[in-house]
Amino acid sequence: MFCLPKAFVRIDFHCPHSSSSPEAEVLTDFFTQLLIDYLNEYAYYAQVAGLYYRIKNTDSGFQVTLFGYNDKLRILLETVLEKIANFKVKPDRFTVIKETMTKDYENFKFQQPYQQAMYYCSLIIKDQAWPWIEELEVLHHLDAEDLSKFAPMMLSRIFLECYIAGNIEPSDAESMIKHMESMLSKGPNPICQPLLPSQHLTNRVIKLERGKSYFYPIEGLNPMDENSALMHYIQVHRDDFMMNVKLQLFALIAKQAAFHQLRSVEQLGYITVLLQRNDSGIHGLQFIIQSSVKGPGHIDSRVESFLKMFEVKLYEMTDGEFKSNVNALIDLKLEKHKNLWEESGFYWREITDGTLKFDRKECEVAALRQLTQKDLINFFDQYIKVGAPKKRSLSVRVYGSSHSSESSSDKNEPVPANSVQIGDIFCFRRSQPLYGSFKGGFGHMKL
Repeated sequence: MFCLPKAFVRIDFHCPHSSSSPEAEVLTDFFTQLLIDYLNEYAYYAQVAGLYYRIKNTDSGFQVTLFGYNDKLRILLETVLEKIANFKVKPDRFTVIKETMTKDYENFKFQQPYQQAMYYCSLIIKDQAWPWIEELEVLHHLDAEDLSKFAPMMLSRIFLECYIAGNIEPSDAESMIKHMESMLSKGPNPICQPLLPSQHLTNRVIKLERGKSYFYPIEGLNPMDENSALMHYIQVHRDDFMMNVKLQLFALIAKQAAFHQLRSVEQLGYITVLLQRNDSGIHGLQFIIQSSVKGPGHIDSRVESFLKMFEVKLYEMTDGEFKSNVNALIDLKLEKHKNLWEESGFYWREITDGTLKFDRKECEVAALRQLTQKDLINFFDQYIKVGAPKKRSLSVRVYGSSHSSESSSDKNEPVPANSVQIGDIFCFRRSQPLYGSFKGGFGHMKL
């Protein structure tokens, strides 16, 4: 595709034990950090040879990514796999990594308020997510022996999900996978076994109730930061080509108008964006605004006012303007991938979400060609408009030090009809229904 002697390999190690508790999640973090540490010396020589790798935690285990000249990529893969298969905890390196990780966790409270709002939103709507404060609490009590006991258990049951692309033959790609399996799960003493049918991991997202507006008010973690932030999330639908393009087209049309009104005219905050959101195939919109001049309660009301104002623009849009926006979105979708890394990112998103719609661009372009202006207006009236019958929204309000008094007054105000204040995130999560998971079905999984 790109006429380069390079390849891209990504492997997700799905380990049910890695995310079963805050303690397990932190120990998995220790495992990946030590793995990186053990490979550091080797990594220098690999980079000189044009080979790169990255290891990181995921929601269900850990991930290894390799990229570079294809003729030596397999040697790099075998080196990384050997370190995983023969993983041993070095107490002196564990101590160093623990100190670094503790600082990283403690520095979480210094994140910008808008980042905290995004974190709380994910914590509320993702079924399996642990709070950083609990992870920090368990981190203090963990030692090298805990990791020595945990690592073999974590690796005892694994499901590998792999993507290989670039200048490599299909037969060579299959050979790499089989070699991985033989290193990890074959021989007299295999370190891991396949997952049992009941263990396949899923991506579940909280399904907010139609016609309800949820809000979660909380003080910012850093008392020295005067900025407040709002994340106004509108949950719309489960992955569907026609619904996707309606949402994308609305976001394309509204994005600049939202920035102009909320940032330039009302000057609510320097950080003001309208973005699409996709949580494991559950699509929506999010307004993210950070401000030192207004509290998040006021900003939330201005977002609603913007949506009311935008109704007029949408209803009065001419046929020519509508077609111009549709064509602009089609052109964006038909743009070819610029490089192997970008192409791989597109396909990997389908794999990690479990949607596996590798012809997504073509199907969404076909849906766009059928879309009418009336369809878009009906979509807005049903899912986005203030008071829309099928609207599901969640506002995360992070109060900075300059708006702490507003935090108390906002909490004491009567809750409007059809609004629900979230007090305890985990009580709320346990009480809510979930969307079905695209991930975890055997039907899609074959070599």
